[in-house]
Amino acid sequence: MLRLPRFVLLFCLALLTACSNGEDEVVYDLILTDGLIYDGSGNLPYRANIAIKDDKIAAIGTLGQAAARQRISVRGHAIAPGFINMLSWANVPLLIDGRAESDIRQGVTLEIFGEGWSMGPWTEEMKAERLRRQGDLKYDIEWTTLGEYLEHLERRGVSVNVGSFVGATTLRIHEIGYEDRKATAEELAAMQELTRQAMRDGAFGVGSSLIYAPANFADTDELVALAQAAGEYGGIYISHIRSESSELLESVDELIEIADRAGVPAEIYHLKASGEPNWGKLYDVFDRVRAARSRNIKITANMYTYPASSTGLNAAMPLWVQEGGHQAWVERLKDPEIRARVVAEMMTPAADGSNRFLEPGPDKILLIGFKSEALKPLIGKTVAQVAAMRGTGLAETAIDLVVEDDSRVDVVYFSMSEDNIRRKVEQDWITFGSDAGAYSAEGVFLRSNVHPRAYGNFARVLGKYSRDEGIIPLEQAIRRLTSQPAENVGIRNRGRIREGFYADLVVFDPDSVRDHATFEDPHRYATGIIHVFVNGEHVLNDGEHTGATPGRVVRGPGWSGWAEADPGPDS
Repeated sequence: MLRLPRFVLLFCLALLTACSNGEDEVVYDLILTDGLIYDGSGNLPYRANIAIKDDKIAAIGTLGQAAARQRISVRGHAIAPGFINMLSWANVPLLIDGRAESDIRQGVTLEIFGEGWSMGPWTEEMKAERLRRQGDLKYDIEWTTLGEYLEHLERRGVSVNVGSFVGATTLRIHEIGYEDRKATAEELAAMQELTRQAMRDGAFGVGSSLIYAPANFADTDELVALAQAAGEYGGIYISHIRSESSELLESVDELIEIADRAGVPAEIYHLKASGEPNWGKLYDVFDRVRAARSRNIKITANMYTYPASSTGLNAAMPLWVQEGGHQAWVERLKDPEIRARVVAEMMTPAADGSNRFLEPGPDKILLIGFKSEALKPLIGKTVAQVAAMRGTGLAETAIDLVVEDDSRVDVVYFSMSEDNIRRKVEQDWITFGSDAGAYSAEGVFLRSNVHPRAYGNFARVLGKYSRDEGIIPLEQAIRRLTSQPAENVGIRNRGRIREGFYADLVVFDPDSVRDHATFEDPHRYATGIIHVFVNGEHVLNDGEHTGATPGRVVRGPGWSGWAEADPGPDS
């Protein structure tokens, strides 16, 4: 009789045991070991290992004997779901560079577009205008609908997931153009049908930006009708409200009315009280939101973590002069009589803080972006400094810059209160969005400055406001960066660390994560984010981008493909 050596018998026994253990029948792609898991629920963290297979979180536990092609120890670090950027302007930068480094290096794994303007539906005339008005970032337009644009990004390859609202401004231009008038019944019906199509393509709802022309020309009834069409597919209404200064409270009331009449949830884009006379109104906004929520009207908001905004000089000029679109605006500014009227309005103080040019003031309007090579040396100066250099009036200088650059001219307005930033961070119904693009600190992106929120908005939540100032516990900060925005817009199977959810994961050092971008030197990456995984693929490895582009289109609840797709576990 053949007698086997003892070590051979022990090996065979171990092999049989392993084969009988269901845990080890699967060979995982990756196991992250020894991390402190913040699962997105807002509960206290716990220690466990996470196994990834294909694009999903396959198992969470000790996983001591589990087989994996790779193991990465993340001892001493936190693991969270990928962060969701509720207000992203990466829609064009991703066409230039799909790596989205400024956001990936902050842990962002999903960019949500659509603040009033969306990348579809576009007419041929709208496409031609986009091509004519391109600046440093040049791209071809190979799509018509919003769904086609998102799929175009996915095919090109992006490191982040992408999703969008359909823009109310885009719908209005599609059917009405830039006229300041009420939509006809036929035009409104057409806009509603375009909304429904966008919802079937996966939009999260309809987004408006009512501070600008021609968006401001829409009345409340028009916005209710669009929100109702989105609501037929489970969508929400989200808005840059009509005023963030003198009529802030009235504008919040309008948003609540739209949500109530349309029967949909509503969210306020980048909630703020702009202009010092209005800073105290923020507490009244909180009261109005709480009152609406007590009546089962779901109102939420998002914010960025800086006391300065960024948009164009168009925001400092009256809306009437901008009717008809960009070219009509510029031509009017060349007319001496119209120009004099615009100057008079810009230079007339408003006690209620509604004058966007004088409050905060030309010395606090920072120039950050031009199309013209001749004007780029002015980047980093204020409107007041340029006026002094040229020996021209303050309002005249702003008008000259718009005409010379044939653009809105990108600027930063220092008009908010740091104390109000802290008060907003405290509110558990407010999530976070950068209101900025996602860039790489190289190449064409360095031809202009940007608001530092593009490189630091999310790192500031984790570092400055949670760790350093203790305003919000880390587990709650992560909830408001992950599961809460996902739930607000109806995203399935993302935003939590849960078996069966997509493996969008962030590994970071809570003790060192911080932002470094400043208004003077904005193209500086945040640090402290160690690893980022998007749909199970390693995009950031030891703080460096791997070049991977596994991003996908993330669609809303009305997507017509849900019936055929495998939705996985219900979020």
